[in-house]
Amino acid sequence: MPDRRDDLDSWLDGRIDPLPPPPGTFELIKKRARRRKYRRVAVGAGAAAVIVAVAVTVPQVVNLPVLNPTTASGVANGRSSSPTPSASSGATTASSSAAPVAPAPVPANFRPSSVTFIGTQTGWVIGQAGTPGQCATQYCTSVARTDDAGKTWNGVPAPVTGPADGAAGVSQIRFLDAEDGWAFGPALYATHDGGQTWAQVATDGLRVTDLETVGGRAFALFASCTGTGAAFAAQCTSYTLYSSPASADNWTPVGPATTGLAGGAASMVLTGTRGYLLAPDRMLYSGPVNGSTPWQQVAPVPCPVGQPLADGQPTGALLAAANAANLVLTCASSSAPGTQQTKQVFTSADGGIGWQNAGAGPSLGLVTSVAASPDGTYVLATGQGIDVRPAGSATWQAATLEGPPPADGFGYVGMTTDAQGIALPANPAVGTVWFTFDGGKTWTPSPVS
Repeated sequence: MPDRRDDLDSWLDGRIDPLPPPPGTFELIKKRARRRKYRRVAVGAGAAAVIVAVAVTVPQVVNLPVLNPTTASGVANGRSSSPTPSASSGATTASSSAAPVAPAPVPANFRPSSVTFIGTQTGWVIGQAGTPGQCATQYCTSVARTDDAGKTWNGVPAPVTGPADGAAGVSQIRFLDAEDGWAFGPALYATHDGGQTWAQVATDGLRVTDLETVGGRAFALFASCTGTGAAFAAQCTSYTLYSSPASADNWTPVGPATTGLAGGAASMVLTGTRGYLLAPDRMLYSGPVNGSTPWQQVAPVPCPVGQPLADGQPTGALLAAANAANLVLTCASSSAPGTQQTKQVFTSADGGIGWQNAGAGPSLGLVTSVAASPDGTYVLATGQGIDVRPAGSATWQAATLEGPPPADGFGYVGMTTDAQGIALPANPAVGTVWFTFDGGKTWTPSPVS
């Protein structure tokens, strides 16, 4: 009888051919190896980018922490939205997963105090609404948005805070794009999801008296002030220019602290490539708007800057820019109550190094704001109305107001393009934003309601 163990030994000693792997196995292994290689390259490139960034960052980097990152933001007057995304390392993070907030009616009795536009169609206003002391959240700060150049407005989320009151509250608003915006004056709030949620940014006891945006950055004046009530920008003893990337709240000083003329005002103007800071001591500073290097002294301006208005802007010297080199400065006499004021206009074609007398401005009304369009048109807002000096002209003319003029005139004017601009009445209770579509010659009110 044959031995079965011999068969088993023969089978074990024989050649064994491995089974082939499933189709596609080798291709999958190659793909995974390539991905691991790319990740190693990306990590190395990221480390190199960090080294480069450190090399150009201005010294004394200050990351201001976000306060109350989980506090809900008010929608219009008293309604609330989803919590603000949590933040770490002192910066808010834009949220792309937040559900869109449905448009809501503009709250009753809306009183806009500041306006901002990111193009010819889309803009926001901030102000107080409802009846003070009787709001559902105990705060009446509200925000409204338009996407059709003021034809219609909708209520949208607002920071949960009150009006400007000493070191607390907000009165001004700026947006850079559809995602990044800031409410300030004197406190500072930021949104990085289109205004769906807002988070307060700590300012180490300083007040934000001015904020402007351009490119991918925001610039703000952080001031040491003691003004009370609505006069949040009064009695300031120093100003420091800070900047932050638009998508985060990493505020860094980009200019020296400015002092002098205690209680005086300071203002800022940005162009596509350069920015300008007018200090209380009449010194003009300038620097790039990409945040790469500190701003430097340029030269003194021809007239005193003066005390601050309610929105923090100066009463004596008002600065605007048509482009990176061409500036306009309106020098006004004492802003004591009255219907007339001596005004002198100066222009500079070399970024403020030299100034030329461009003649007298209109005498009626106390000047509150000046704007310059890219083509060289100048527009003044005053306590009497709006005046315009068209490009290439040496003559000022009173603008046509299509509607009853605000009793106290206008407190702000700005030009979005050569043709289109916006203005706000000096008294927020009027409840309107005014638009021009013909270069400042004609203005039409848009009720924020």
